[in-house]
Amino acid sequence: MSIHESPLPQRPRLLLHTALTPAMRERLQLQFELLDAAALDSSRSSSLSGQVRAMLCNAQSVIGSEQLLQWPALELIVVIGVGMDGIDLDAAEQMGIQVCNTPAISAEDIADHTLALLLAATREIVQANEFVRHGRWLRGRYPPTLRFSGQRMGIVGLGRIGRAVARRSQAFDMSIAYTGRAPKNDVPYRWCGSVLELAADVDFLVLCASGGPATRGLIDAEVLQALGPQGVLVNVGRGSIVDEKALRQALQERTIAAAALDVFVHEPQVPEALMDLPNTVLTPHMASSTRHGLQAMLAQAEVCLLQHFGLPEITD
Repeated sequence: MSIHESPLPQRPRLLLHTALTPAMRERLQLQFELLDAAALDSSRSSSLSGQVRAMLCNAQSVIGSEQLLQWPALELIVVIGVGMDGIDLDAAEQMGIQVCNTPAISAEDIADHTLALLLAATREIVQANEFVRHGRWLRGRYPPTLRFSGQRMGIVGLGRIGRAVARRSQAFDMSIAYTGRAPKNDVPYRWCGSVLELAADVDFLVLCASGGPATRGLIDAEVLQALGPQGVLVNVGRGSIVDEKALRQALQERTIAAAALDVFVHEPQVPEALMDLPNTVLTPHMASSTRHGLQAMLAQAEVCLLQHFGLPEITD
């Protein structure tokens, strides 16, 4: 190194594209210099362009090739969560940037939320709550709802989350079928060769697939028509999987009975038409968001960062 060259900072610079708990922030500051992406203007970003060596993101972060090019010293992107479709993985690979996530931890929490959404949609828990709160019970009984146990469950994407959903569904005596890239040899569930075939043969269609071009708009008007007027759609995968216009029409016309959604195409913006419908249950992309799960994901993200840079474990 010449005397004119500036040495690298002692602590690797870590660019944050996600909020951290105060405790996690305090821990990481022991080993990293933390930079909040939202607080950087163009001048500051330019001055740091050759010094940021890692990014910490969440499953909703969008990091395209142009952003990656802004950080030529970038070595590592860590995603807190499962989904990485917001990261341009091809561009990252071409630039030699390692990308890792925390896939195993949140599967159980997401599966719990999936069953909660499905129960809420079939048994109309949200609507019944309002029925009681607004005094309508005094004027008569709430009408019958859909049955939950013993129904036919269809899962799109039998990865960690899909398998966890299937295990829980078996406790409710449901028959289980699935579709995805290829049949699995290690499960007893029935394979369907297409999502259309699956939708036509189930009562509940649960989306656990990843986002991206291969699944964009996969659930269209034809699939919803096949699901039928007693069918319920649940999406905990990615908003882009569903044609929201077709879904809105299907719900309005009762082509399907109900939909329960945790993800949307343009988060956090949710179409007003979906919010206004009485046969929807909507949650704010929170399926993986439990205190225990977040703590575990943060701990795994910390391990990824420390191992990559050969840094010692942070002790309490």
